[in-house]
Amino acid sequence: MKIGNVSFPENPVFLAPMEDVTDTGFRLMCKRFGADMAYTEFVSSDALIRHVNKTQAKLAISDEERPVAIQLYGREAGAMVEAAKICEEAKPDVLDINFGCPVKKVAGKGAGSGMMKTPCLMVEITKAVVEAVKIPVTVKTRLGWDNDSKIIVELAEQLQDAGIQALTIHGRTRAQMYSGEADWSLIGAVKNNARMHIPVIGNGDVTSPEICKRRFDETGVDAVMIGRGSIGGPWIFEEVKFYLNTGELLPKKEISWYLEVLKELIRKNIARSGERGGIIHSRRHLAASPVFKGIPDFKKTRVAMLRAETMDELFSIIDNNL
Repeated sequence: MKIGNVSFPENPVFLAPMEDVTDTGFRLMCKRFGADMAYTEFVSSDALIRHVNKTQAKLAISDEERPVAIQLYGREAGAMVEAAKICEEAKPDVLDINFGCPVKKVAGKGAGSGMMKTPCLMVEITKAVVEAVKIPVTVKTRLGWDNDSKIIVELAEQLQDAGIQALTIHGRTRAQMYSGEADWSLIGAVKNNARMHIPVIGNGDVTSPEICKRRFDETGVDAVMIGRGSIGGPWIFEEVKFYLNTGELLPKKEISWYLEVLKELIRKNIARSGERGGIIHSRRHLAASPVFKGIPDFKKTRVAMLRAETMDELFSIIDNNL
């Protein structure tokens, strides 16, 4: 599989773009565990062209995390083109357009998956961005706005005709947000459409090696993207790659190993954002981590972890209760 001039191994697995999650530190960690490509947090075209510092900081990428994609969103072609050129200067391997984010502050303003209501504008923006930059442009989107408007099969052809070099599909509508189960049947329909010749990447509810392999086998997608399944557990990429290569599950390690990975992530966050900011940023990973699932009477410890204000306090809670 190739996206532009970027080559990937058989059955590649990508880290999905996630706001407040896929910062540089987390991307590097997921790459270390086997993610074949990682995506930045969402970059607002409007904020980027207004030179908002926090948004500009999202463009910081390192050679160690290549191949890496910057993901851009917006609702106006002019702003998207201008922002795309700024993104290109950061030298990502791929520029991805976000037509999939369902949150109200994005989709409610017509950007992200809000574009599913205006597919003609989506295609227009895509074509304009493709023509504006020299790096490969890809798109991430959903099945449609709601259950009555699942337009992805036809839309995929239109986006391909607009010049994108790969398409990622999250198997839900915008109306579903993240509820219910992801529908991979339509992802498979896009992949198996004889008119499609660009790589199709599937996304949605991939939380284990077995599920990942099943999605490859059932749909024939060129790559699988893992999002929420990696939060608090970047080692999922190692587990998935091992299973895809051997057909066997990677033996579980001692809990201390997983805890040390989480501590490393917390240290990275603190180094980047200061102690308070790094602790707050790490709470999402602690709340979601599979390490803590199934531990008896863990609620009190979980609450204490999520209330900790310093690294020493947090690590003490972890060390003395697990």
